[in-house]
Amino acid sequence: MDIKAYMAELGSKARTASRHIAKATTAQKNVALLNIADSIDQSREALLEANQQDMAAGKQKGLEAALLDRLELTDARIDGMLEGIKQVAALDDPVGEISDLKYRPSGIQVGRMRVPLGVIGIIYESRPNVTCEAASLCLKSGNATILRGGSEAIHSNRAIANCIKSGLDLANMNEHIVQIIEITDRAAVGELIASPEQVDVIIPRGGKGLIERITREAKVPVIKHLDGNCHLYIDDSADLGKSITVAVNAKTQRYGTCCTLESLLVADSVAGAVLPRLCERYVSHDVELRGCKKTQDLIASVKSASEEDWETEYLAPILSIKIVEGLTEAINHINKYSSQHTESIMTENHEHAQRFLREVDSSSVMVNASTRFADGFEYGLGAEIGISTDKLHARGPVGLEGLTSQKFIVLGDGHIRK
Repeated sequence: MDIKAYMAELGSKARTASRHIAKATTAQKNVALLNIADSIDQSREALLEANQQDMAAGKQKGLEAALLDRLELTDARIDGMLEGIKQVAALDDPVGEISDLKYRPSGIQVGRMRVPLGVIGIIYESRPNVTCEAASLCLKSGNATILRGGSEAIHSNRAIANCIKSGLDLANMNEHIVQIIEITDRAAVGELIASPEQVDVIIPRGGKGLIERITREAKVPVIKHLDGNCHLYIDDSADLGKSITVAVNAKTQRYGTCCTLESLLVADSVAGAVLPRLCERYVSHDVELRGCKKTQDLIASVKSASEEDWETEYLAPILSIKIVEGLTEAINHINKYSSQHTESIMTENHEHAQRFLREVDSSSVMVNASTRFADGFEYGLGAEIGISTDKLHARGPVGLEGLTSQKFIVLGDGHIRK
């Protein structure tokens, strides 16, 4: 197969479809979404059968148990996909929203209108339900999308794509609004990320290796985060009871997420009062603790932390701990080692809280709250396509608004410039 020609055709169809979906009303988009949900619901048997092909192939290739778990579709997971689509349909439509409309001295009115990005390429691994999430969010935000799932999920993704096409057809909408790359050759990804004339933005969802490759090779703007080395700082004016509860939740509620706590910082003046109690809780959850010399002197069971530990996203029951002199050292440590994802401070001092919010350079900064809140659902976005630690164009959880841009609009009545 001529991969370059295949990808060029997909891109051309997506560009045409993007102009179609950009004109669609909220009602039309919602009808399409609900039709897609109905099609998926009616195609459960076909979806499960396709997924079994992927599962069998994955086991034959020796995929790890965690990857097989993410790959598997069940009736419950299909129910989750349906609920997700219906939630997106219920969200407010950002497209066409006008803001900051003001009169200028010349008499013209100047404001901003929210508009779709155009064509979004989304590259992801393992989980076939991402096909549904990505398609529904792009559709609702008025974008066409080209989806490239992992080769291990090719049969599942094709079956889901058939349901999406059916739902679009029933809504009398362009079937190329959502397309999947049906070939598994890695060269297809290379073509997708190097086609700025056909694709407006790339969103990678997957492991650090995938995202590093996309970032390095893309000629199209990328919305992404590489990793989530998240910090919690217990200040010298913190409520220690609250601090223990939050710190335990931030680490142990789930280990494998990008907003899980990976590094704990504690003010020297309260370390003796809080760390022994906190470490006891961590040990009860079988969390391996690695700490600085001061932490080891305080708690003998803590292993020595290396320089690498301070910058590592473990995604596992491992936590690095550092005792710092105070707020300034905590902020400096975070800004040096953080991946700029999510950081939190435990403090009852308003001035300290405000300094932390202003000076910590991350996409989400919190006061007296678990880092585990850093996702689109908890932020009231309804759903998210991913997290961005970039400073342009979107930052933090990327929901419908993050899949749009703004253009200036000017309203006049025959006005001319003098």
